[in-house]
Amino acid sequence: MKILLYFLLLSCSSLAAFAQLPAIGIKGGVNFATMQASGTQANVVAGTNTIANSGMVTSFNFGVFVDVKLGHFSLQPAVNFTGKGGTFNGFTGTLPNGSVSQVSTKYNLYYVQVPVNIVYYISFVVGEFYIGAGPFVGMGVYGRKNLSADNNNNGTPTAISSSDKITFGDNGDIRSDEYGAGAVAGIKLKGGLLFNLNYDMGLSNVAPNQAGNTFKNHVFGASVGFVF
Repeated sequence: MKILLYFLLLSCSSLAAFAQLPAIGIKGGVNFATMQASGTQANVVAGTNTIANSGMVTSFNFGVFVDVKLGHFSLQPAVNFTGKGGTFNGFTGTLPNGSVSQVSTKYNLYYVQVPVNIVYYISFVVGEFYIGAGPFVGMGVYGRKNLSADNNNNGTPTAISSSDKITFGDNGDIRSDEYGAGAVAGIKLKGGLLFNLNYDMGLSNVAPNQAGNTFKNHVFGASVGFVF
């Protein structure tokens, strides 16, 4: 990840030497996040050896970006705070009391993410339409895991739930670093107001070092912003 960050910074500095003066923008909005998981029966999230797609978690995003114009193209690095995660229902897992039951697990994950997109602009009457894509790297900074189940305790159904803070790292709940690819599209009006859509596809496995387990984040976002 350090090598990728170095390459992105070098690319930004090299291209900026030939570009117009950069513009600075801000944006924020809503995320619709899911996770794709596969794993072994020991994993609460993926109770089979097949791929499982999670339910959706609604979260948020906000960030700042720099737009370095190169004719109709621009280089657009950004720093974003973005929410990810997913919900998994009906998988076999271990409850806080040590018993095994069918559980529902909800992950709310929050990342500081650095994308660098190459964007193409098309002018029209009231502004510009744009579309672009590029890589991103991210680091998990906060998260929570909520677990719930109806446990059959000696014939008596008992509702059990827990909410725990996510620990990030190779020996934690979720790996702290992530990388992937993203796409953006939107409209920027002449006054600076913009309406943006984005899709981020995680390419790295964010599951910790557990044999056979894989988690990957997917996020669709919509935001409103302003370019100064």
